[in-house]
Amino acid sequence: MARRRHQTGRVIVRGKNPPVFVGRWREDVIQGEQTIRVERSIVLGTVAELKTKRIALRLLDPILARINSFDYRPSKFVSVEKFADTWEGQVLVHQKPSSVKAVQYHLRDYIRKYLGKVLLHELTPQIQQNFVTLLSQKISRKTVLNVLGTLSSMMRTAKAWGYCTAAVNTSELTLPADKIHNQPRFFTGEEARKIITIACDPWRTMFAIAAMTGLRVGEVVALQKGDLDFERRVIHVRRSAWYGRVQTVKSKASAAPVSMAEALATLLGEYLATWQTNPEGFLFLNKNGRPYAGNKVVEYGLWPVLDKLKLARAGMHAFRHCHASLLMDVGANPTVTKDQMRHSDARITLGVYGHVIGDSQRNAVDKVGEILRPSAPKSEISGEYISITCGRLDTGSIPVARSTAA
Repeated sequence: MARRRHQTGRVIVRGKNPPVFVGRWREDVIQGEQTIRVERSIVLGTVAELKTKRIALRLLDPILARINSFDYRPSKFVSVEKFADTWEGQVLVHQKPSSVKAVQYHLRDYIRKYLGKVLLHELTPQIQQNFVTLLSQKISRKTVLNVLGTLSSMMRTAKAWGYCTAAVNTSELTLPADKIHNQPRFFTGEEARKIITIACDPWRTMFAIAAMTGLRVGEVVALQKGDLDFERRVIHVRRSAWYGRVQTVKSKASAAPVSMAEALATLLGEYLATWQTNPEGFLFLNKNGRPYAGNKVVEYGLWPVLDKLKLARAGMHAFRHCHASLLMDVGANPTVTKDQMRHSDARITLGVYGHVIGDSQRNAVDKVGEILRPSAPKSEISGEYISITCGRLDTGSIPVARSTAA
């Protein structure tokens, strides 16, 4: 390893249009099994802005402080593209199949494409902001946040592995403004009842489970007979399925049992009477002996029923919205709704699924409206009515309070 030494760095002037101050220093870098010393440089600012080399040297001090600190250790330097290859092969492979597909999309279409040649230590907050600005012209705010999440996960791993890099902190970046979103399509209770009534099995039972429990489509198609507890009337959510592949559920909070309505227990009992057993006990298997893909449930099961009922097409998640809305509509408190929807925070439940005005809320608002109804209130002094003309008090009809003091 090269001998450590205290550095003061140096500043030179480069360029002509405009001339800039460039700071230079030496740094130890790990390459393979060797440690070498290389020269680094950074543009500190223009001569017109900084005026003197003394001021430019002050801007170099934070970098030199890291190099000269007692706990400084040599760092590894690599491009974002090369590290992404390593990270994808050693870290990403351990994620759920659905997560792998989404992250590979982020890497291929955005991170490698626009940041691939950037070295990890050059991924400064300014470069990150440039990346965000570029993405905001192409994709939605939500997708920008998802891409930044992938990049942030990569940078955390790089830091833990000894690479020199800056963290990705979304709170320090200026993100694109959120747009007005259309209200998500969800079924009313009456619509869901009609769908369940005319659908044929196995779709009928799938729709009933989704509507009466709020389970996600991946959780519905991954249910096994052993997950049904008829004695305690609960359904255990232990797994999910994604394009026929079994994986873990969305989050830790999602791996919680949900209550089984008596009506659902009856429907499940009818379904199990004709259900064909299989080695793993899945309730629903396609002709290939695999759990159904969610998009196939929608395409072959749900849409034909919606078309027959002349209802607007929607996905299976409309049943989940329906269940949450009905829970709040019948007076379930936020905690009960949160537990049934298996959210970690009730604010998620109210923010995402509280898009219905229930009878209890409507009745309460009606009572407030009656209190504030502008219907010629009586004067507390004389019992006479106060005359109000065009929003202006008619003082001629207002009785004058007389003093009774001696």
